[in-house]
Amino acid sequence: MIRVALPGDHAAIDAIVRAAFGRADEAVLVDRLRVDEDVIFELVAVEDGEVVGHVLYSRLRVDLYDLYASLGPLAVDPAHQRRGMGSALVRASLEIAREFGCHGVLLLGAPAYYGRFGFSSSATAQVKGRFSGRSAFQALALEDDAFASPMTVAYPDAFASAPSEPRRGNS
Repeated sequence: MIRVALPGDHAAIDAIVRAAFGRADEAVLVDRLRVDEDVIFELVAVEDGEVVGHVLYSRLRVDLYDLYASLGPLAVDPAHQRRGMGSALVRASLEIAREFGCHGVLLLGAPAYYGRFGFSSSATAQVKGRFSGRSAFQALALEDDAFASPMTVAYPDAFASAPSEPRRGNS
């Protein structure tokens, strides 16, 4: 089951993110995004009443002043990885992002993993921002031509201290 994350899920989310990435950096990022009120939404995957996966979307500041989002981090408890939970979280979260009116989604992640959902680094060709030029910097247009024009993207302040390279945390 996938549902919206609740405040009571935060401790479980913290543990999952730390375990999935093998470090605290991404868990600290999640906490900071919440404190700074930069989260658009969070989803969790629940199995047998236990939170086993998490995805977070944060608002990006774009010179066009339209709604764009950053997907990440995405994390699945290591004991539950490779069973499709990460994929289910990505698919469900993209549908919710569309419902929120997001024009497009950006992320820093494994091209082989996120490519299957339609993300590509070529879609970021006209996007300038903190992660520009990295092969892991990818985009998915949720509306036609969302990334057709040059744009500058500013990530929330929490990303200033975030790792600049992705680390495997998804399933």
